[in-house]
Amino acid sequence: MIEIEVDGELYHPPTRVWQALTDGDVVGRWFADLQNPSGALEGPRLRTGDLPGFEAAVDVTVLDREAPLRLAMRWHEAGRRSQVTCTVTPTAAGCRLTVREVLEYGTWSAELHADRVRCYRQAVGGRLPAILDWLAFQEVNLRSGDEVASSEVSGAGPAVPVVPARSRRRWATIGVAAACALVTGVALWVLAPADPRPADAVADPAPALIAGPSQGSPSAASAPSRPTTGATSRAVRPRGTPTKGTTPSPSVSPSPAVRLTARYETSSKRILGWTGEVEVSNHGAAPAAWTVVVTLARDGTVLDASGATWRQDGEKVTFSGAPVPAGGSLTFSFDVRDTRAAGPEACRVGEAACAGV
Repeated sequence: MIEIEVDGELYHPPTRVWQALTDGDVVGRWFADLQNPSGALEGPRLRTGDLPGFEAAVDVTVLDREAPLRLAMRWHEAGRRSQVTCTVTPTAAGCRLTVREVLEYGTWSAELHADRVRCYRQAVGGRLPAILDWLAFQEVNLRSGDEVASSEVSGAGPAVPVVPARSRRRWATIGVAAACALVTGVALWVLAPADPRPADAVADPAPALIAGPSQGSPSAASAPSRPTTGATSRAVRPRGTPTKGTTPSPSVSPSPAVRLTARYETSSKRILGWTGEVEVSNHGAAPAAWTVVVTLARDGTVLDASGATWRQDGEKVTFSGAPVPAGGSLTFSFDVRDTRAAGPEACRVGEAACAGV
């Protein structure tokens, strides 16, 4: 038994992928023309004679269909018979399509088998994602939402933008709340008691501002106070006071030099996105932690990453992962949904720019 199995990650919902598998007009755009006057998949013929790995047209019989997750067919082509199963598995970013063909009767030459595998990979990994992006673009409604209201231009003067009633109510509420706060503040200032201290009394020194602790660190109020060794402490130290028993501070040996570089490459492009790949290299003598910051074009969104953890804040995406071994390198990739660009605006590892951007 000879079989072929090819799968691909698709950043689209299963229903859209199912449309690309079962709609005759769409199938012809990414795989082969489908001769099917009735519009159904029962008894169609795929014109695959010009595709690598195929020697003639394929007569198709549908064995099982479970929309939108599974489509099983039997193919008859040039005296051979095979069973082809398309399985759609939902994922966090979209779904995974697995195409599996098992030869039931006849045989393939080694060259024909290799060409057939290459044909499937090109179709599932290249042409199908492009068609899915095209289908998604057709579904975009650029006039959706009530936040942007159209204005009609009249000859009387400039058009006035229309503000939705919901927005007017929201701003009215904010105005009333602000007025109440102002009246309350004035009343408290008028009724507040006068300062009992005489006019010539020296004002209390301004309290020192203490920065609040960062999230996840111990509270600054609970730590015992101790003098700092900054510029302020040296300024208030009495001059001429000798110090006794001063012990020189031990010298600290420098840590091994760590030098990280990174190289970026756009590994694939789609109509509505692209995939980037970054290789981080450690030229130092010790393992090194790393952080790569990639700046996307406006509205770019990372969908998933392999080989690194990531966090997106606006256009900036921060990637990190296991330390890079001394003299070694590691590679991670990430998928971006972006309709404006086919690559990042910038890429940095630490303070150094990535090559290839």
